[in-house]
Formats: sequence, structure tokens, C-alpha cells
Amino acid sequence: MMLALQTTTPRLPRTEAVANRIVSVAETDSTNALAAQMIADGSLVLPSAVAGSGTERDRLPIALVVADRQVAGRGRNGHIWISQPGCCSTISYVVRLPRAIALNPSVNGWLQMIAGLATLDALNGMIEESGASMIDAAHFLELKWPNDVFCHGLKLGGLLSEVVMIPGSEGAADGDVALVFGVGLNLALGPSRLPTAKSTSLQLHATGLPSFDAMQDAVAVREVEELGRRLAEFVVDPQGQAEALRAEMRTVCWARGREVEAHFTDGSSLVGEAIGLDDDASLVLRTPDGVDHIVHTADVGVL
Repeated sequence: MMLALQTTTPRLPRTEAVANRIVSVAETDSTNALAAQMIADGSLVLPSAVAGSGTERDRLPIALVVADRQVAGRGRNGHIWISQPGCCSTISYVVRLPRAIALNPSVNGWLQMIAGLATLDALNGMIEESGASMIDAAHFLELKWPNDVFCHGLKLGGLLSEVVMIPGSEGAADGDVALVFGVGLNLALGPSRLPTAKSTSLQLHATGLPSFDAMQDAVAVREVEELGRRLAEFVVDPQGQAEALRAEMRTVCWARGREVEAHFTDGSSLVGEAIGLDDDASLVLRTPDGVDHIVHTADVGVL
């Protein structure tokens, strides 16, 4: 017998106090797609992307689109993100950024890294605040370049960033665009409900965690604060922040120092040791012949 999945409209009372706006629905195709639609039709509007324009002097304003369940969640390169109500947090964070930064390939790769680092900060902060603890020293959170949250070598969550043009600004050479960061996290999935053998859930790696609703709200409020703060700093000094972010990524980059295989969209692949990140946040792979290769976009797996 197949049981119907029960959905509810998520409530994030702590996050409401710091977010610019929260759009909450029980179910949608994709929170990123819903956010893009609302930006396009003018029903989701954010203040101008000026550092210091948020509720705090050093934080950009951020809106959220949250759903209890996505029925057509999207990942990078056409991948599908499967979510289950009451177990998986599916939230898109929306912010306005200067077009000159969001569309600049020399620095915009760091925006995805900022979202990943903010997510790690939010998860670790929630765990500490709740008095929970990881099962052992081997179970800690990392980022698998370019957009996955890993725990103990398994995928706990994923991030998808998309640029959305603000109505009326399509032909402008300057001004702002909207950036949508979709963050999906498996917080309370049991082992029998994991979508793949390579995925995992936070509750399988930590003890003493609060309820799913409390976890989701505690993570989201921190994500708003960290993402808004980090993006405000990046807008002021992209080059300086890129160097600081590269140093920070060294400590949490899952691939670094591992032999990995990069799979490209054209069907080709490349095997090498992940050395670190380049100036533009691309992954550097060193092949057995000693040559360093810059990987701008690919699916990366360990050998």
C-alpha cells in the first residue's frame, strides 16, 4: 500500500525576524523556479544591493522561498533533487547583487562558495546551539566542489545558484540582478528513505538533534545572517574576499588532496589529484603527468 505524503506550510518564526521576506508554501515544483517566477512578475521585490542596506549595517537583505515538498527539485547539470516533507529542508535564498559582480566570470564563482560556506556555518551553529554532537571525529561537514554538502563522504545536501534578471533591467549595462541560492538539506531522513546509496541525512551522523521544524528554522536564520554578511563583504571588495575565501575553503574542501574524476557535460572525463581552487573558484586537478588542469564546471567524484 502506498501512503500519501502529508505536507504542511513551513513556519520559520526565528528566521522571520531577520529575513526581508518569507514566501512559504506546502508544495511547489521547485523553490528556485517559484522564486524566479515571482521576481519576473514583480511579486518578489528586494531593496537595492547596497552594502549596509539590510536590517544590520553589514548585511544584505535576503528573501526566502520555502516549501515543505518539491515535486520537481533541480540540481546542477539537469540533476534531480528529491525531497520528502518533514525531513528535507528546501529553501531558496534571494538577494540582489550588482550585475558587475554577479556576471563577472573572474569573481562570480566565489558566490557559490559563499553559499556553501554559509550553509556549513548554519549547520554547525545549529548543532552547537542545540547541544547536539557529531557521532565521532570522522563525521564532520565539508563542501564537495562546487555545490554539495558532504558528511563522512556522503551527500547531505546540495546548492544551486541561478541569476534572474530583474524586470526592466534586462538591457541595462549596470544595475542589479537577482541571485537565487537553492539549498536542499537532508536533516531528518531515516536510512530506509535515502534517495541513493551515496546520500545521507544529518540525523544519521549526530545525536541530540532537535525536531525537524526547529532544525530547519535554526539553520535558516543563520543562513540568512551568514549569507547576507558574506555577500555584503564581497560586494565591497570582491578580489580581497576571493583570496580570503580560497584560504577558508582549504579547510573544508572535501576533494582537496584526493584523487578524483571530473565528468564533463560533453561526456569526457579527467582524472587527477584535486590540488585546490584557482583564482576564480575553479577546481585545479593535477594529472599523473604533473600537469595542472583548471576545471570550471563538472561533476566530481572520488576514485
